[in-house]
Amino acid sequence: MSVAIRFSRQGKKKSPFYRIVAADKRKARDGKFIELLGTYHPTTKVLKLDNERYEKWLKVGAQPSGTVAAVIRRTARNAAKPVAA
Repeated sequence: MSVAIRFSRQGKKKSPFYRIVAADKRKARDGKFIELLGTYHPTTKVLKLDNERYEKWLKVGAQPSGTVAAVIRRTARNAAKPVAA
């Protein structure tokens, strides 16, 4: 079984939020998943991620989708920037 770390769309019409899930690649986008790793709200750009579980899935061979990887990279980069006083 190959595992993907990807978004699962939730929320109402025109107001989405996404769950970050570890799921079998063959399952539907919003279908059954193995584990919930976090959430992402694109309107407010708020990312909540369980980093320990995310790293565990990467170590066992799960592949993050391009969008998930980009959002996590962007959030980490913005968090590392010093805040101007």
